[in-house]
Amino acid sequence: MWCQRLAWLLRGRRGTTGRRWLWLPRDPGPVLAAPAHCLSTAPAPPCCAWQLHQDHLELSYGSTVMRLDFVWLRDHCRSASCYNAKTSQRSLDTASVELSIRPRAVRVEQSTLFLTWPDGHVTRYGLEWLAKNSYEGQKQQVMHPRILWNAEIYRQAQVPSIDCRSFLETDEGLKEFLQNFLLYGIAFVENVNPTKEDTRILAERISIIRETIYGRMWCFTSDFSRGDTAYTKLALDRHTDTTYFQEPCGIQVFHCLKHEGTGGRTLLVDGFHAAEQVLRQAPEHFELLAKVPLKHEYVENVGGRHNHMIGVGPVLNVYPWNNELYLIRYNNYDRAVFNTVPHDVVRRWYRAHRALTAELRRPHNELWVKLKPGKALFVDNWRVLHGREAFTGYRQLCGCYLTRDDVLNTARLLGLQA
Repeated sequence: MWCQRLAWLLRGRRGTTGRRWLWLPRDPGPVLAAPAHCLSTAPAPPCCAWQLHQDHLELSYGSTVMRLDFVWLRDHCRSASCYNAKTSQRSLDTASVELSIRPRAVRVEQSTLFLTWPDGHVTRYGLEWLAKNSYEGQKQQVMHPRILWNAEIYRQAQVPSIDCRSFLETDEGLKEFLQNFLLYGIAFVENVNPTKEDTRILAERISIIRETIYGRMWCFTSDFSRGDTAYTKLALDRHTDTTYFQEPCGIQVFHCLKHEGTGGRTLLVDGFHAAEQVLRQAPEHFELLAKVPLKHEYVENVGGRHNHMIGVGPVLNVYPWNNELYLIRYNNYDRAVFNTVPHDVVRRWYRAHRALTAELRRPHNELWVKLKPGKALFVDNWRVLHGREAFTGYRQLCGCYLTRDDVLNTARLLGLQA
């Protein structure tokens, strides 16, 4: 009688409990698609339950409901034969995993999920690791914690500048600087010797300098030595740099070495704060700016220099799994011919662009800073727009672009989330 009852359940009927029994090929016995504590003498956490489906495992842990594909579960095995813990690199050949793979057996003991595969290989996962690294877990997390700001918010925060000596000689000073930079997208270092060489030493404390068509360290005045408005005394509207690169430069360093004249204040605007306002007020504008690719272009034929750069990408760039904004590409000077969408999208895109521009130009979003010799400014060029008011007299700035990956690497090695 007991065997008949079991056979009836294995055919997919439901018993009085409403739970379904599932048979997996070559498994020594049935696996119950129910709370895992029914399967093992070692009870699973009461907040854990799971259910097998045709191609994935549905696992509830805490407040996270995960749907984990069997191929994904096999591919991410952290056993010694599949993953090199010393190098943190995968050893398993992903292409060798059958796309139709299913585990022979599944169980949960304490806080660990065990899967036995058809060839007998056993994969173990900590439930906390799965909750953090699953798609559903990632949707609930941000890659880069930030504080969005307008001028008043930034002033009230009283973010301190870091002394040059502390920045260069101590991990504490460097960590404080990087924490400020990660949160606000800008950070200052004081008491820097006003020379190009000392500025280089400062920059290389956190990153490799990115060499571009402008060289490594650049030093410019209003001599129009390059084919760019920055090399004049004219005012510059808010913008991000190198939008005409396929990957815009990540961080920019400014250091005013000398100014004998008036004007020339630097304008800073948190582009992510402005984009957040657009998202709240008109999400359809935000979505369009994040989807429509456009071209930016730099053409230079000045002083024997010949360059023609084109970068393509949307104004707003977001991570698709959590919709987190990570890059704004905004430069009306360098925006090329808008020919990447059909006519019925053009007017809608202009409306969206106008909405973002209006936010970027609101006076309460503008932070004005007077750069002076000895005060170096680091700007997250993927987030913060900069500009300049017109000036008179002789004004000399030096600076460089930094590789974003190296700055974030430095921050992570100091224990910061970046």
